Amino acid sequence: MKTIDIICPLYNAEDYIKDFHNSLLMQENVLINKIIYILTESKDNTEEYLKENHIEYQKICKDDFSHSLIREKAGLASKADIIVFVTQDVKIERRDWLYHLTKDINDIDTVACYSRQVTRYNNIEKYTREANYPEKSFIVSLKDVNNLGLKTFFFSDASSAISRSIFEKLKAYDAKDLPTSEDMYIAYKIIMGGYSIKYCADSEVVHSHDFTLKEIYDRYRLIGMFFNENKYLDQYGTIGSGKSLAVYILKRIFEERRYALFFRFPFDMAARFMGMKAGMK
Repeated sequence: MKTIDIICPLYNAEDYIKDFHNSLLMQENVLINKIIYILTESKDNTEEYLKENHIEYQKICKDDFSHSLIREKAGLASKADIIVFVTQDVKIERRDWLYHLTKDINDIDTVACYSRQVTRYNNIEKYTREANYPEKSFIVSLKDVNNLGLKTFFFSDASSAISRSIFEKLKAYDAKDLPTSEDMYIAYKIIMGGYSIKYCADSEVVHSHDFTLKEIYDRYRLIGMFFNENKYLDQYGTIGSGKSLAVYILKRIFEERRYALFFRFPFDMAARFMGMKAGMK
């Protein structure tokens, strides 16, 4: 059985850590080597909880936090066969979440997997989750680039797994401090390296957000910055991908007759578009 290291950044995680940690401990038919928490100095009682329950963690200053670099450092230091990246705000309700996420990973073809994400909120995010995380599993590789374009590199480290040896072979995130989308960065390298990524619908997590328009704008501004710094991705249709998502959301709003969301829709899309444009300047 392959060994697994779970790597999770923490920040002001007091409301999450108890249930989250217990959900990791309840996983079945897997061999967890280590659970590696990386705690950015927080204002709440996260650290006290970790200490009181004798849970190991590493602590870093706010200035040292980086979405890519802290994952890179922990992943390259791992000795496990598989490294799993997960975020503190996902809710893991299934005991077979980790099994399905990791069971098909090898060092030859399918070297990375990511989980299905569902939301508990009946907001526009519900439809974005449906579009990005369907009910059936699939595998993408280099042969899918012409048909899928940018979606070939869709990947989420809110709940993902990667072969540790391939992560090392590809030099992780190339020591870059990425403000966001570090998961797409590594997915691109995996696909262009001739490997495959599997979307695992059976490995399900609950990941819910209810962002304000400003939070959406700020989020997409960072995504725009990422694309501005990685212009080679433009050839795969960054704008077209956003348009197809908008069409799907609008279609689903009318299908479910969620007319209140219809009035939210143009402002939501505008915040995404304007944030992306601002970040790409």
